[in-house]
Amino acid sequence: MSYTNPDPDPERTTGLEPGGGVPPGETPPAESSMPEAGPQELHNPPKGWSKGPLTLILALVVLVAAGFLAYALALIF
Repeated sequence: MSYTNPDPDPERTTGLEPGGGVPPGETPPAESSMPEAGPQELHNPPKGWSKGPLTLILALVVLVAAGFLAYALALIF
């Protein structure tokens, strides 16, 4: 993978002063993009959570809610 410096080189870019500034009336160089911003993502599942873990989480939530409900009913009666 090659590295592309996003900053223009003042010695090779026309219209830049020695410090990298732009003289009055001159159009500054365009922003450079970063084509190599990150690694190429090879595995990205097209679907959300699978049914198994989602079912287990939902069952756990229902059991905890039933426990709270049973505790509340035990306090009332």
